[in-house]
Amino acid sequence: MSIKVKQSFRAVMLVSAIALVLASCSTKSTQTPETMPNNTPAGTSANLLDNIKKSGKINIGLMGTYAPYNFLNDKHEVDGFDADVAKEVAKRMGVEVEFITGEFSGLIEGLQKDKYDALVSQVTITEDRKKTMDFSTPYIKNSVNVIVQEGNTTIQSVEDFKSKKIGVGLGTNDEKYLRETLIPKVGDFEIVTYNDVITSLTDLNIGRIDATINNMFAITPLVEKNQIKIKAVGEAIKDDFAGIAIRKNNPELLGAVNNALDEMKSDGTFKEIFQKWFGVDPNI
Repeated sequence: MSIKVKQSFRAVMLVSAIALVLASCSTKSTQTPETMPNNTPAGTSANLLDNIKKSGKINIGLMGTYAPYNFLNDKHEVDGFDADVAKEVAKRMGVEVEFITGEFSGLIEGLQKDKYDALVSQVTITEDRKKTMDFSTPYIKNSVNVIVQEGNTTIQSVEDFKSKKIGVGLGTNDEKYLRETLIPKVGDFEIVTYNDVITSLTDLNIGRIDATINNMFAITPLVEKNQIKIKAVGEAIKDDFAGIAIRKNNPELLGAVNNALDEMKSDGTFKEIFQKWFGVDPNI
């Protein structure tokens, strides 16, 4: 082979190698921020709010069994106070809502595992929960009462819980309150946990438990619909404030949610929603 042929062959090989490098670089750079998946890792340019707006929807977790806050109506659609608040917040963010129902005990874990973008299901704001999720400004105050059978005269307050069976929602702030605050204060009693409110009220009605704690906004529709003979006794034992819970460390989404709530309260929309479900003006 002549020297000229060797030089020509080497030139062709060099050009081919350069072409392969350029092609490789082009392939690696085709995944732009617009084509990246919605679960973009923290630290990249996209954030949860951006991803929600790009997808056009926000995934909201709620129980779906907690009327009048959130429940399935006759059309098997998610309805209620929480649902209306979530829809209006989403509307002001320019997206649609996709509701995902589940037992309350699994909602918080689901939020931490990115199953939901936010929870709008009467999630009480507590210091412990703030460690694993962020909260909007409160949108409702729930006063919690002792609830007993209509004819019960032996329980007038939490002081009478000793040696009794007390029902409560599994994984709720009320369950924690019974275990960590009331038992040390009033003495030992049995705690019976439930995944839904109606079962606890039914058990109370037929005497399987001696009392429960809840708020009247929550139980009144169920009591009236199912003709349950129970009553609230004494003064409210505590006031809880619920907020919209979102995945931790998403300040853009938190800001958008708070802005939407502020606008709703300022222009009267929130008052209309509250009056629709409770018949009174907002309590916060």
